[in-house]
Amino acid sequence: MALLALAAGAALRLWFIHAYPGTEGDPLVYGDIAKNWMLHGIYGLSRTDGIHPTLIRLPGYPLFLMLCFRLFGPEHYNAVRYAQVVIDLASCLLIAGFAAKMASRRAGWAALWLAALCPFTANYTAIPLTEVFELFCISLALYSIARLLENPQWRWVFPLAFAFNYAALLRPDGALLAVAFCPAILYYGAKLWGTPLMLRMALACAFLSILPFVPWTIRNWRTFHVFQPLAPRYATDPGEPTFPGFNRWTKTVCVDLTCTWEIYWNGNADQLHLQSLPSRAFDSTAQYLKTKQLLEDYNAITTITPEIDSRFARLAQERIHNDPVRYYFALPMARLLDMWLRPRTELLWIELRWWEYSKHHAETEFAAAYAALNLAYLVLACIGFYRWPRFSGAILLFILLRCALLATIEAPEPRYTLECFPMLIALAGVAFERKAMFLKLSL
Repeated sequence: MALLALAAGAALRLWFIHAYPGTEGDPLVYGDIAKNWMLHGIYGLSRTDGIHPTLIRLPGYPLFLMLCFRLFGPEHYNAVRYAQVVIDLASCLLIAGFAAKMASRRAGWAALWLAALCPFTANYTAIPLTEVFELFCISLALYSIARLLENPQWRWVFPLAFAFNYAALLRPDGALLAVAFCPAILYYGAKLWGTPLMLRMALACAFLSILPFVPWTIRNWRTFHVFQPLAPRYATDPGEPTFPGFNRWTKTVCVDLTCTWEIYWNGNADQLHLQSLPSRAFDSTAQYLKTKQLLEDYNAITTITPEIDSRFARLAQERIHNDPVRYYFALPMARLLDMWLRPRTELLWIELRWWEYSKHHAETEFAAAYAALNLAYLVLACIGFYRWPRFSGAILLFILLRCALLATIEAPEPRYTLECFPMLIALAGVAFERKAMFLKLSL
């Protein structure tokens, strides 16, 4: 039965690779870093005047790409995709194993099928991005902590610590995994095996998690003379502009991927069209005219100069003063809801404005069905969570920490909530547990 689930999962992932492969944008950034690292020994980006060292991306994913390029040739992205299929299927097995430890084998089998056939995670095997490895690290951490608390042997500390540190080496927000689960080792384990042993294990995990960042921090200090143990918030190298005024103004406007795509990503690169802004971007006619003039001045040069950035900052401050509740609460909550509930079609060739039914009937209907499927996974997870299986407290802490972090960003993307899916799928598997059996386990 496991082979059948894995075969179905492999078929789904191979179909995504055939139908929706992609290497534009961030994948090329990672690929360029990996190629320069491999061929020239420089962890950097290619520019017209040569290769320049960078710290805008952590070394976890470029390290994997470099390994693939050495084995299969530079820029052989299909090899990367097929390797990601294997890694993602391994994640499915780990999620199933964790669900079985949470409740029972029945929950584990349900979780295996839900993980194998989840199109939202499977889709990312076709794209050279960090998501597949991030999901693997989270799945490995879940399974390892379950095994560690079942039988506290030191051999489970090492895969757990690897999951913690590699998750953070992939993306800065991967550090939340250790923040949420190191205390969980002590909290759950102290009741079973005593505080001294579990404290030592939790501290060992924390220490091993931090260790790989020492050479990275030293490298950044020597190369750029900055203390940067992770990666900068706005993916900029030292000395590059960050446009704080534009970013803050965007945060008063954007709540969905469409706005991120049409406004945020076009800043300092392409024109910003007034008609692309939602009605919430203007509090009054005077503000509308001020915004219109600002965008016209920007579009004349498509560059955010210090003067233009300061004008964006003043406009943002005016909007925040007009409605602080909107800025500090309503818009962050709207961004969170969009990231959780939006149809996860960002990697599919679906119209960005998928809800405009009159322009594309079939795509709107497909997007609605995709949103319903996403909602079904969330509902099943909520049912499983309501039953409060083992480790529910740690899972809740991780999800709350992640939501708190995501509430601070100005450019929402649905993939930012994908890191919660290993836990959600495990909980969804618990939803298929027989009620009588679960009551017996709870007692």
